[in-house]
Amino acid sequence: MEITVAKTAGFCYGVKRAVDGVYEKINNGEKIATLGALIHNRQVIEDLASKGVRSYERVSDIPEDCTIVIRAHGVGKSVYDEIGERPYIDLTCPFVAKIHKIVSEHYRDGYKIVIVGDKNHPEVIGVNGWCENSAEIIYDENYEINEELAQKRLCIVAQTTINRVFFSKIVQNIKKTCKSTLFFDTICSATKDRQKEADDLSRKSDAMIVIGGRESSNTRKLYEISKNNCPETYHVETAAELPKKTYNKLGITAGASTPAGIIEEVVKAMSENLKNEENFAELFEQYGSKTINNGDIIDGTVVEVRNNEVIVDLGGFKYNGQLAADQLTDDPSLKPSDVVKEGDTIKVYVVGVNDAEGKVVLSRKKLVAMESWNKIKAAYESGEVLEGKIARAVKGGVIILEGGTQIFIPARQASERFVQDLQSLVGNTVQYKLIELDERRRRVIGSVRVILEAARKEREEKFWADAEVGKRYQGTVKSLTSFGAFVDIGGVDGLVHISELSWNKIKHPSEVVKEGDVLDVYIKDINPETKKISLGFKKIEDNPWVIAQSKFNVGDVVKCKIVRMMPFGAFAELIPNVDGLIHISQIADRRIGKPDDVLTIGEEVDAKITDINWDDRKISLSIRALIPKEEPAEAPAEPEEEEAPVEGTALVYSTDPDVEVDEQFEVEPAEEEAPAEAAPVEEAPAEEEAAPAEEAPAEEAPAEDAE
Repeated sequence: MEITVAKTAGFCYGVKRAVDGVYEKINNGEKIATLGALIHNRQVIEDLASKGVRSYERVSDIPEDCTIVIRAHGVGKSVYDEIGERPYIDLTCPFVAKIHKIVSEHYRDGYKIVIVGDKNHPEVIGVNGWCENSAEIIYDENYEINEELAQKRLCIVAQTTINRVFFSKIVQNIKKTCKSTLFFDTICSATKDRQKEADDLSRKSDAMIVIGGRESSNTRKLYEISKNNCPETYHVETAAELPKKTYNKLGITAGASTPAGIIEEVVKAMSENLKNEENFAELFEQYGSKTINNGDIIDGTVVEVRNNEVIVDLGGFKYNGQLAADQLTDDPSLKPSDVVKEGDTIKVYVVGVNDAEGKVVLSRKKLVAMESWNKIKAAYESGEVLEGKIARAVKGGVIILEGGTQIFIPARQASERFVQDLQSLVGNTVQYKLIELDERRRRVIGSVRVILEAARKEREEKFWADAEVGKRYQGTVKSLTSFGAFVDIGGVDGLVHISELSWNKIKHPSEVVKEGDVLDVYIKDINPETKKISLGFKKIEDNPWVIAQSKFNVGDVVKCKIVRMMPFGAFAELIPNVDGLIHISQIADRRIGKPDDVLTIGEEVDAKITDINWDDRKISLSIRALIPKEEPAEAPAEPEEEEAPVEGTALVYSTDPDVEVDEQFEVEPAEEEAPAEAAPVEEAPAEEEAAPAEEAPAEEAPAEDAE
């Protein structure tokens, strides 16, 4: 006889957790009592009773000196209220507790709760207690939703141990009638696996043995599934109830509340006709000889990919592994099917071996985190430079994810300069170094700044090795001040003084450049000792005097605009930033008291260039030279004495319209001395003769001084 034992047979996680918890309290000498039968298995209940554990249906019936045990099926909210301050142990199955949370939250949000399950089952009774016992409980796949219920928003959950196909049919039936429904597939994953394996095994067996308590809901479901495929299916609680027959192929499975000892007894009893004990040992080895412990790292094969988990065959172990979606990847936008597919071999970390659930709880994230931590430790010890993307900003810094480990980068270490808005750094890929590691607390601190500063120092050393006056660079504007712009020219910053930014007068560098601009600059002056660099930016071809030199010559007649008045003459603009001086003697063909007797600011006039000194940036203009001379009278009755003409030359400085500049000019005596009665020639004030030539703007304030 060929005997096959289902890998999923036996205690589920919730039951094992409850049973182990109670036995642990007993072994510690505590006096405990369970609220209802701990599990639906008569043999376990009798064994507990022999050790002094009694079960009660109501909290009020439990003796005051006993610690109350809430069994795996869970209870309603009112029971917790009734327990109050009394000591208790909550052994509610985590899968059931999850349903309690779903029901409680959606009931508060105004949903009508629908429970698909047996209204008399303790689990369903407990779930109903989280919506004030107002749930609609359905246990008929042909159930018809009434009109009143169809108009409500429904939240549908399932008893953890019901048949999955049965649940799907009811949900589909409800959705046909109701427009607003939320449904949660809360059937225990172990139940799904157990039912699926029972279905497969019963299809290829001549007979099926289903082991478990007759009050166990999940055991009855296994019996129904197996009976549907294999007519010779037997539901037994112990080996004493086994049929006295042999079969070619016998399948054995067991409910979630069936202890491993009872399964062993059944297998042994059915194999009495085997030749020897060695064959029986081999058979039971098939049931599960491979040992897996918490913390093991195993290569498994993906056998099924579900919406919220992945089932992994652990290669010879009696249970499949359960890999929840949130333990598969850090990316919440990915579904399990986006990460793995059936047949894939994956490395997993064993979080917990749950004989009760019939599978092993696995994690890939924990494995990645472990591998990541080992990598981080090695990087910290070696001083390795790492690279990562800034995932998010937090109070006081930013976070980089390295595998499953969070690297905290303090704000002061996130950049070379202070960053006001840390959110602006999110998404940047940066290089960083680990500067602190606390293995006990699993805390790691990194720094981007140390990498940037090391790179900057390297660039500085290279720069100072090659730097020389006149060398040109493409630099990036880093910051602006009232006196100029600091420009990064390859690891070091130089100052472009405000006077170097434009040939025109500007009040602030922001009128010409902004942070981030790339400028073509050259070194004007350099001091290796103080590490100060003065940069030039103005192009010689943009110099208005260079432009003027290509346009104007002595003798040219030009149209110019009066821009300023002085006692000794008027300044006229030929082109922007290039002015010429029309001396008072050259404004008119007669003597005038002051320039504004004839001219006005803004007036355009024609003038002749009488002299140019390009080196000193001076241009002399004359309006008088363009005025036609009058012919003298033929026979004057009495010849009048003519005034000696005043001939003068003026030298003009390159000036800014807003800057006061003294002018210097010379008066040359006429060839013939004027008669004594003649009016004296007006001379320029002495202080004007001594006025110094105006310096070019760039020389007014050296960059070093400004810095």
